[in-house]
Amino acid sequence: MPIDTKRSRAVFQKLERDLIKLSSKPEPKSVHGLRTGTRRLQILLGELSPKLDRNEKKLLKLLSRIRKRAGKVRDLDVQSAALRSLKVPREPRRKTQLVNQLIELRAQQEKKLRKAVDSATVREIRKRLKRAAKRFDPQASRDPLAVAQTMLQRLERAAEPLTEAVLHQYRILSKRARYAAEFAAPSPAAEHFIAKLKRIQDASGDWHDWLTLTQTSTQSLGDVRESPLVAELHNVTGAKYRHAVAVLSQMRAEPKTASDHSTKGPVTAPLRVTADSVSAA
Repeated sequence: MPIDTKRSRAVFQKLERDLIKLSSKPEPKSVHGLRTGTRRLQILLGELSPKLDRNEKKLLKLLSRIRKRAGKVRDLDVQSAALRSLKVPREPRRKTQLVNQLIELRAQQEKKLRKAVDSATVREIRKRLKRAAKRFDPQASRDPLAVAQTMLQRLERAAEPLTEAVLHQYRILSKRARYAAEFAAPSPAAEHFIAKLKRIQDASGDWHDWLTLTQTSTQSLGDVRESPLVAELHNVTGAKYRHAVAVLSQMRAEPKTASDHSTKGPVTAPLRVTADSVSAA
């Protein structure tokens, strides 16, 4: 299945816009846009393109540093939103205390992010982005749907019990696979597969957001014996985990459709799904 030229070209343009917005003011929307845009470019150049040149390697390295900084800010934004959505009649003061702590932590991480997107770095990234966009050839790229399916099949073939570690792998790889599949030209097969990945990503991502908040609250307020708020967060996280496991179990049990077997032959180039990429959020 060919790569969608319009979508691939748009990645370079949108990432440049998000970078400019982020350097101006790291608001939640611009932080999220930069992170997803960077990951999409990593998939486009690192997985779908035949080979990285020196400019592209340097570009991805620069963006990776900023993405990691942005990730710390994004995690705190997500935790704050989750905590504010939680209706807990008991311990309102502790909830306020935790909200304020998250705000302070975000301010600290935002300060570090601002340093990472200084004007010189932004200028260099924009220059390298333009160079990479000019060199990129959609016709020479690999089949995005085939690459995406291979990513997910690594876990599906393992048939491991759905532990937290496996669920975490599904969360990361389903996101990467979705970014790859979204570069495919529109088709029923691509739409079906992307919908499947979105279900996995939504369920596992929701669980992970609450898990991270629970870990933060435990460090701040103590364990379940010391705080009803922490106990409630553990309950919510447990429910999110069970839901994610149910979603994955159902999808594992579903019969394979034509879109799940639409690749023609193996994807010959190695997929760089490393320990670092799996552990990253």
